[in-house]
Amino acid sequence: MTASRRPLIAGNWKMNGLSGDGLTLAAAVADYYKGKGAASFDMLICPPFTLLGAAGGAIEGSGVSLGAQDCHMAEKGAHTGDISIAMLADTGCSHVIVGHSERRTDHGETNEVVCAKAEATNAGGLIAVVCIGETEAERDAGKTLDVVKTQIAGSVPGGATAANTVVAYEPVWAIGTGRTPTSDEVQDVHAFIRSELAGKLGQDHADGIRLLYGGSMNPGNAKELLALADVDGGLIGGASLKPGDFGAIGDSC
Repeated sequence: MTASRRPLIAGNWKMNGLSGDGLTLAAAVADYYKGKGAASFDMLICPPFTLLGAAGGAIEGSGVSLGAQDCHMAEKGAHTGDISIAMLADTGCSHVIVGHSERRTDHGETNEVVCAKAEATNAGGLIAVVCIGETEAERDAGKTLDVVKTQIAGSVPGGATAANTVVAYEPVWAIGTGRTPTSDEVQDVHAFIRSELAGKLGQDHADGIRLLYGGSMNPGNAKELLALADVDGGLIGGASLKPGDFGAIGDSC
């Protein structure tokens, strides 16, 4: 982290939570963040679509932001089962995760699809959290930087700025496994990402965009990871479902 970029701790609840436990979790996060007073970091929760309205009500006035886990790039129309940016904004969302590895793998989303969703998010006035990262096979083959380079080129809109875009690096092989790269490896990839963003968007925009690390960030390793120069927060999966763990990660800022 650097003083010029305010850390962001984002919780991706994935496909977890029914109304009762979802409300309890959202309320606990809100209480934690309100208790921080003038916090030195931002906090975001991204519940399933079914909990957005209730969770948004539970965090109202706390300073915690609300995000969605996906969107459709069209404004409206015959897209059964999909959600538009206008609908998400109407529910109170300020952020949308796009291009998560689980969407890329489970739903075959390409860089072009991810970019279109990010552009739609920005056009609707919301902040896109664009996810990138390599698989274990790609890492073992020494292709990490090649994969990241290709995903940045194809997934990050040309109009991305610090105000409308966050980039999350999630090595696929580390998500939910308890495995993480070394701190040096994380910093090397994040520095490379910033360099690629500078080439695509210009140095000023690249210097301002927050880069999150995802992939088994937890209370035990958060402080070390968040101390890295080009890590500006975390996109948290499993630990975001436990208020104590999620809060401990925030405290690491």
